[in-house]
Amino acid sequence: MFGLFKKFKDGFSKTVSAISETTRGIFGGRKIDVASLEELEEALYTADFGVETTTEILEEIKEAYRKDPDLKGKQAAEIGAAVLTRALQGAEGNLEGRDGPPARPSDEGAPSLPSIALAKEGDALPKKPIVVAMIGVNGSGKTTTTAKLAWMLKQDGKTVTVAACDTFRAAAVEQLKAWATRLDLDIVASHTGADAAAVAFDAWQAANSRDKDYLIVDTAGRLHTKSHLMEELSKIRRVLQKNDETAPHHSWLVVDGSLGSNSIEQARVFHKQFGLTGLVVTKLDGTSRGGALVGIWRELKIPIYFIGLGEQPEDLQPFSIENYAKAVFGLES
Repeated sequence: MFGLFKKFKDGFSKTVSAISETTRGIFGGRKIDVASLEELEEALYTADFGVETTTEILEEIKEAYRKDPDLKGKQAAEIGAAVLTRALQGAEGNLEGRDGPPARPSDEGAPSLPSIALAKEGDALPKKPIVVAMIGVNGSGKTTTTAKLAWMLKQDGKTVTVAACDTFRAAAVEQLKAWATRLDLDIVASHTGADAAAVAFDAWQAANSRDKDYLIVDTAGRLHTKSHLMEELSKIRRVLQKNDETAPHHSWLVVDGSLGSNSIEQARVFHKQFGLTGLVVTKLDGTSRGGALVGIWRELKIPIYFIGLGEQPEDLQPFSIENYAKAVFGLES
């Protein structure tokens, strides 16, 4: 547990440093005062926590300060972490495979996706494999995340196939093949310019015949303004459903954490057009805007399954509210 928390603490070090520098180390041993509260407000906005969350954190710290003028910075940090924990209630995505149903889209305007029913003892299990579609714009880290997720599942004893369905971007297929070789992953791929839906169909057939637990589909990066690529996503889903009418069981948007609150609109558009069941937030180790996670959840209520805290395979970590809340306020586990 300590090792996992250290991943979060190191991964959010830039966010912590940004807050600390703005507040002159408010979360150390010194007492809170009016000036430090103003500095904290500025720091929280800079870290992209947003108006609603920043206001809640400050109001609770100010209330504690009114009751105890000797309030220390560490106590203020604990209050901030408690507010974040409360605000993120329900935000943890939990990939339990066939042990439970995936989260469903909460936006009434989003397409309705079939879910996996919770299997009871004696029931027939859903058809293998469980399909995870990875969606996002170019540069979000989607292909790398696909490989890291497959590796993580392998470490957990699951069997996985990855599908190289980003046939639009030059070298995307080769990139995923390189990751597959490095991490010893089962992969189904074609060539640049191939029909992505056909690759997805073949990948499902291969994963099913090999009795794989998961099929992770890496799709082409796209902007919502590119109608032909948005249609390609729909085509991939239709083709997958020829094999399994419940597929894809998970549709995750991979977003670049350094975009901060700007990623909210991106997620909203993809959710409306495709129906997201979860998020993966990458590149958080390279940004001081780690507070944006809270705004994404509060705005869209799409669960966060994984976060990217570095370049190595093990740096993709399941999202933990407790570890996140403590890490961004510089607290120890």
